[in-house]
Amino acid sequence: MLSLICFFFITFLVSSILMLIASFISKKIIFDREKTSPFECGFDPKGTARLPFSLRFFLIALIFLIFDVEITLLLPLPIILSYSNISSWTLTSTVFLLILLLGLFHEWNQGALDWSH
Repeated sequence: MLSLICFFFITFLVSSILMLIASFISKKIIFDREKTSPFECGFDPKGTARLPFSLRFFLIALIFLIFDVEITLLLPLPIILSYSNISSWTLTSTVFLLILLLGLFHEWNQGALDWSH
């Protein structure tokens, strides 16, 4: 028990010393205003943060996220087949895929997948 406590203490001590040494080595001596300011691809960092955002892009990203989660629900279906009844597995898989396809056709008819307008 004493050796375990000694091991944890030595590990803590060595990691603390290494963090202190890294902190002192990484300090910059010359503080240049332009080097310490954040790089934002040419935009003025002092300006407003309320820039216009494309709602269409947000909607496409949200639809992608929803269908991505649904794909993760589809992946275990072949594995479940060996553990369940074939008729219940077929019914469950068909209903789930039908719900996915109906959702996809609804988004398509609403124009959410059309990027042109």
